[in-house]
Amino acid sequence: MTNTHHDAEADNRDVRHEESDVNIRAIFAFAIGLFVVALVVHIGVYFMFVLLSNRESRASAIRTYPLAIGQENRVPPEPRLQTNPQQDLRDLRAAEEQILNGYRWVDRNAGVVGIPVSEAMRLTLLRGLPSRPAAATPAPPPAPPSREPSTGNR
Repeated sequence: MTNTHHDAEADNRDVRHEESDVNIRAIFAFAIGLFVVALVVHIGVYFMFVLLSNRESRASAIRTYPLAIGQENRVPPEPRLQTNPQQDLRDLRAAEEQILNGYRWVDRNAGVVGIPVSEAMRLTLLRGLPSRPAAATPAPPPAPPSREPSTGNR
């Protein structure tokens, strides 16, 4: 097989693109203009932010509220946020463990005592669970009479 592709075919003067379809100069000019406008807007927003930030810091340094004088160390009402949640959780779990694994009075006047869970489970296995006495089961109600289909002429 011989290669029939010649350089002459690549340079065909009869086949060209339409130069009136796309104006490359206008596209680049729009892109450059868009970039310049975006840059100006960003710079303007930055200076506006600096101006407003300085103005706010000057205004807040001067402003004092007469009702707030002497209230710097006031504690908010309950419930407050936790200052050390890890220690609070440890304390809660220790208190729960003490309740579950220790002896305590539930009602001293009635003589009710709380015992550890493991001891309660052991006593339940020894004594068994309480149950209701078995009552005499009543006879089931009589079944309704069965209706056999009639064989009469209709």
